[in-house]
Amino acid sequence: MTQIKSEPNLISVTTLLDAEPIADVCFADFGLSEDILRALGDQGYVHPTPIQAAAIPMVLKGRDVMGAAQTGTGKTAGFSLPMIQLLLAHASTSASPARHPVRALILTPTRELADQVAENIKAYSKYTALRSVVVFGGVDIAPQIGALRTGVEIVIATPGRLLDHVQQKSVNLSQVQMLVMDEADRMLDMGFLPDLQRIINLLPKSRQSLMFSATFSHEIKKLAATFLRNPLTIEVARSNATADNVTQVLYQIAEEDKREAVSFIIRERNLKQVIVFSNTKIGASRLAVHLVKTGVKASAIHGDKSQAERMAALEAFKHGEIEVLVATDVAARGLDIAELPCVINIDLPYNAEDYVHRIGRTGRAGAKGDAISLFSEKDERLLNDIEKLIGGGSAGKEGGQKQPKIVRLHLAGFVAQKLVEPQRARSSEGRNLSSGDVRNNRRAAFRSDPSPSRIDPWFLQPYQPAQSTLPPDEKSSANSSKASQKPVRRAALLGGHIKS
Repeated sequence: MTQIKSEPNLISVTTLLDAEPIADVCFADFGLSEDILRALGDQGYVHPTPIQAAAIPMVLKGRDVMGAAQTGTGKTAGFSLPMIQLLLAHASTSASPARHPVRALILTPTRELADQVAENIKAYSKYTALRSVVVFGGVDIAPQIGALRTGVEIVIATPGRLLDHVQQKSVNLSQVQMLVMDEADRMLDMGFLPDLQRIINLLPKSRQSLMFSATFSHEIKKLAATFLRNPLTIEVARSNATADNVTQVLYQIAEEDKREAVSFIIRERNLKQVIVFSNTKIGASRLAVHLVKTGVKASAIHGDKSQAERMAALEAFKHGEIEVLVATDVAARGLDIAELPCVINIDLPYNAEDYVHRIGRTGRAGAKGDAISLFSEKDERLLNDIEKLIGGGSAGKEGGQKQPKIVRLHLAGFVAQKLVEPQRARSSEGRNLSSGDVRNNRRAAFRSDPSPSRIDPWFLQPYQPAQSTLPPDEKSSANSSKASQKPVRRAALLGGHIKS
């Protein structure tokens, strides 16, 4: 059951499952064109999700909107479908670039999310004359310049690369009618605020602006006040909650054993498609290398990878050529894998909201999913922050009547393989020596007296000068010949040869 409560400048959407379509509402009820409905039919979409049902009519009316919705609730269609509908009045089949100015701009924090949004825009507008292009860093800018100069109505971009095109004068933003900021909270976290302000200053003041964010923090509201006009706020209930169809399990593992634990879970569950999240780039790379050594087809994507490498790994994962994709939070935004059965957190995220985004990769569109997290003693504070955000306590804690969101279990059958050097594995009377004991024993061995049987007696005798073997007469003649010899004077010229 879904209820939509409307107040002045506020729409609150309450639903049992945020991504569950509303059965009694169809996309055709919004007055979308036949071309758009035909494209939606190709995608198999008939009924909108709650965020779509609330946002599409308001955007079609020309209102500025602030939407609070998590990834996986269908917010991309919530702003792209009405955008395409409003731009159809300017669609043209002319080949002249002048007939295809940039009329809509969508800003995203990461390359993957930009590419994902661009795919959706292309799918929804494929039966129209509207053109779209995606621009982001990490790839050659020349093809992007060529595409922009041919004329496009919709540009999907990351802030940094868009400013590069502005500097190259390959894009003109003076005719933009609609601006969308997707994942605005992530853009602020990544330090894009100065770039966003520069871009906003390049846009016409008379435009429609939309902002979608996971939460409306003070910084988000401050940014919205600078470019939104009397915005309508659309909030999906339980915006920080996790889907009920995702089973959340937590295993306590020693920090040094986490990589082996991930390999064990993948083998025991026979997982053929799983995303593993790491907090650091080097941690993601090391885990991918470890999994490959254990016979698992794995690859890593993070900020140090080139865009070509990241896209190739993502495509290979979607087609089943790679079983495990190890990703950081920056690279993971925008990943949309159909029917992904499981995600694993080898590290608990520093930001509790990122936990919701991570496990939102699975259990999409009402499907079942598993979210497995590993934590050590140092992660206790991060776990508490996550539990406060999503509500409920973890299993095993006494008190309270809340149903646990994250269940703590024991990883049955897992035994970490300790790789110890032989010299450090020596035992004394059945007890393994520590590394400090081994070092002390070695020092004592060097300080102890050497065995007398190994000493050559010659080294213990006192010094005696060597006796000459020449006869007395030969000794005197040798000394006299030495005395008669005069030293030979030699002179050396600078840069020349020695003369005698």
